[in-house]
Amino acid sequence: MKRIISRSSARLGAAFGAAIASLGEHKLRTTLTMLGVMFGVGAVIAMLSIGAGAEHQALAQIDRLGTRNVVIRNRPLKADEAVEIRKKSLGLSLRDIEAIEEAVPGVAFAAPRIELAPYKILAAGAKTHAQVFGVNHRHREVAPLALSEGRFFDAGDQLHHAQVCVIGAGVRRDLFGADRALGKDVKINDMWFEVVGVLAPDPTAPSAVQGVAVSSSEHEIYVPFTAALHKLDRDGSSAALGEIVVHLSPDAPAGETGAVVGTLLDRLHSGARDYEIVVPEALLRHSQETQQLFNLVMGLIAGISLLVGGIGIMNIMLASVLEQTREIGVRRAIGARRADIRFQFLVTAFTLAMLGGLLGVAMGIGIAHGVAAYASWPTLVTLRSVVLSLGVSISVGVSSGLYPAMRAARLDPIQALGAA
Repeated sequence: MKRIISRSSARLGAAFGAAIASLGEHKLRTTLTMLGVMFGVGAVIAMLSIGAGAEHQALAQIDRLGTRNVVIRNRPLKADEAVEIRKKSLGLSLRDIEAIEEAVPGVAFAAPRIELAPYKILAAGAKTHAQVFGVNHRHREVAPLALSEGRFFDAGDQLHHAQVCVIGAGVRRDLFGADRALGKDVKINDMWFEVVGVLAPDPTAPSAVQGVAVSSSEHEIYVPFTAALHKLDRDGSSAALGEIVVHLSPDAPAGETGAVVGTLLDRLHSGARDYEIVVPEALLRHSQETQQLFNLVMGLIAGISLLVGGIGIMNIMLASVLEQTREIGVRRAIGARRADIRFQFLVTAFTLAMLGGLLGVAMGIGIAHGVAAYASWPTLVTLRSVVLSLGVSISVGVSSGLYPAMRAARLDPIQALGAA
């Protein structure tokens, strides 16, 4: 058994050595042929990495909304439209939350959120600007807010309208630098709030997913929504609540529950469409379907380059058959089998595709990093894209070398020697 393995290894090594020597005899032709494979593989990896980066970013943004949530937001109204709608409905309110929790099956709880105008925040001689939100004490159950210091406010803080707050990492840097922030006071408008918690750094840039705005927590401040309602100035013409996040039980279907919530709110608001419902789970499915289509189209476009590279490999292998006719005849005359001739040409085609593919992998990774660095576009090079593109390039190369290999193996030794 060891002797057979050793003999096979020696045969394979000799075939690779002969293939490299054959390709080295025509360096320019070999290089030009490898360029087709290299560009094809590079294009596939670059396209898939751009698509994977965009998908990763979209999924991260949708995750911030919470796939087990149904988000209800006030719909922006034009001036003339607002006058008519406000005759029927005053917008989202605590009454809507009570009705949703009582009447809609599958709802674990509903949490309000009040968005206040950007405030100038003061503390210890420093100042910054931040977005202030009044939220429920269970807000962390519906939004991925990680704490690096302290705590989030609790039910007692909410019940007593406590003047406590949780600040984003950017707000902490601006106001306190390297100093301790917990227990310090910050001034929001004319009210002082004690810092009880600091959010973990959030490098995510504010963006939108299919038209739904998703913000970063870096420059955000969270206070109990009861304190926001009673102690902070707000636009009197705006709705009582800016947003309601409905958190679903594990077995509740998000799409159907969202439809039931919409029917209930339609009755509560007397048919006034002054709200919009966002189902993150539906956004997730739509984003995945769009990304799959993008990857398919981009993969097909990039695959054309691989096809061109395969044609180049077939061309050089056919030329090699013509050039090595006498050599093939000599090898056949001294005992080489047709399988040996066919194997040698397939190894040569494999070597050509492998070298071009590896150079293409390096090129594709370089393009992906270049796009991320200079265009600020998220890219993600995955092992799957590398294996897929390299595997396809080798498959195309070997397939393209199959016909020339079979043609070389079918040459008659006498005719091959005579043709020389």
